[in-house]
Amino acid sequence: MKRKIGVLIGAILVLMTVALLFAGNYFYNQAVKRGTEVVLHTEASSVNSLASKEDLQHLQEAKEWFGQQEPEVITIESDEGIELQAQFISQDKLQGKGVILAHGFRNTGEDMGKLAKFYYDLGFDVLLPDSRGHGESGGDYIGYGWHDRLDYKQWIHFLTMYGEKQIILHGNSMGAATVLMTSGEELPDEVKGIIADSAYSSVKEELAHQLKHIYNLPSFPLLNVTSMVTNIRAGYTFEEASVVNQVKKNTRPLLIIHGDTDDLVPTKMAQQIYDAAEGDKELWIVPDAGHTKAYDNITIDYEKHVQSFLDRTLTD
Repeated sequence: MKRKIGVLIGAILVLMTVALLFAGNYFYNQAVKRGTEVVLHTEASSVNSLASKEDLQHLQEAKEWFGQQEPEVITIESDEGIELQAQFISQDKLQGKGVILAHGFRNTGEDMGKLAKFYYDLGFDVLLPDSRGHGESGGDYIGYGWHDRLDYKQWIHFLTMYGEKQIILHGNSMGAATVLMTSGEELPDEVKGIIADSAYSSVKEELAHQLKHIYNLPSFPLLNVTSMVTNIRAGYTFEEASVVNQVKKNTRPLLIIHGDTDDLVPTKMAQQIYDAAEGDKELWIVPDAGHTKAYDNITIDYEKHVQSFLDRTLTD
């Protein structure tokens, strides 16, 4: 009898293990694998619902300007040999200032194009990379900023070799997490400041938030198994991909922006990041703004706020 019970228990454990591995691979394909269409838990508010006519016109002009540009295509290679691509809009004459605009989850560099005119008009050369696993860049998985932080060191190196003396990193959502993760690395003196709009505190916490609200499931044990699968298939774990841990090593001025109605990446994560960050830092919680919608809602005020940060951060 004891033997039969032992066999039964063993069979149940095997079935549970197989089921968890199946589920882990399923959620890896949903969250990490390149090119999968996914549903995200997000706020229901419409884009630009709070924008004034002046803001709407300003934003439209910025988008039209970007659409008229003919960027140079820049290609580099990651440490693992993945080909990465970016669009580069340069000034007619080198002014020594460059910005890297980092896009969000399952977007491309072009999605940050609406910010390009703002920086270009201030004399910046503008670099818009496609992160690994996105757009024209290679890679069959999404790094959520963790492996991307090392890619951004290479993009920074490109700008320094181009002749930039002052470099700003500006990211939205996953791109915000990317530039904040980059802040914890050893960076050249040319990197002067970092702007992060709607960043998550860690990949584990963000995916746990999504898992709860989309599937009404607890993070344990499914997220732990998916993290294990991700480590095998993509070479990193959700636990190590932490913005909070990286900003503890930051030495650059930070501007952390977040909407107070963000339900895709909870606003409380911005406070967690701010509290953990070292160095000169500012937290701007934007009223009535959803996920990465601060710029769309109050375009002109947003640019004024960012320009104030740049004026404090950059030297003449």
